Amino acid sequence: MKNYKALLFDLDGTLLNTNELIIETFLHVLGETFPGKYNREAVLPFLGPPLFETFNGIDPSLTETLTASYRKWNLKRHDQMVAPFDGVVETLRQLKKDGYKMAIVSTKRREMIERGLQLMKCETLFDTIVGLEDVTFTKPDPEPIQIALHRIGANKEDALMIGDNFHDIVGGQRAGVDTAAVAWSIKGEAFLATYNPTYMLHHVSELLLIAKGQRA
Repeated sequence: MKNYKALLFDLDGTLLNTNELIIETFLHVLGETFPGKYNREAVLPFLGPPLFETFNGIDPSLTETLTASYRKWNLKRHDQMVAPFDGVVETLRQLKKDGYKMAIVSTKRREMIERGLQLMKCETLFDTIVGLEDVTFTKPDPEPIQIALHRIGANKEDALMIGDNFHDIVGGQRAGVDTAAVAWSIKGEAFLATYNPTYMLHHVSELLLIAKGQRA
């Protein structure tokens, strides 16, 4: 049981439900270039890693072209297809009111992180944002989390990393912070449990007690 002072959040799939947008974008872009090769199940592993990593793994010669196509299609539909998960906005506002330092640690570009936060009307709640442009190595490397801790002046012992994918859990563990996996992840609770997060959240409001050390 411990009190936390800093809460680090992934964005996509954790706070903001972008799952269908991301899946549909991959299906559209890859469907144009590789007709019939990718279905919904095949693109699920692409949720989480940065785009360049995913497209490099598919065909390095097409990385730039596929990334540009993805961003164009995704941006056009973003605001109509995404929304915060249940209780996220209210919980974030209460955590801010309670005095916690909070950061976004994402593999997305800052432009899209800020767009998502504005859509949620939560853009003023975070002390810093660590996006793709801020790092040399993305999660599960510990660098993004370490940068966030440095920016907000928090010790790793006082921080909790919250996310929906193994990148968040393993990255947090490598950075020496406690971790909370979200059971509403599209990857599934059982999958995330295999990475031994410190906590498994079934609703985001559970953070209000966990952050105060009132729930194991």
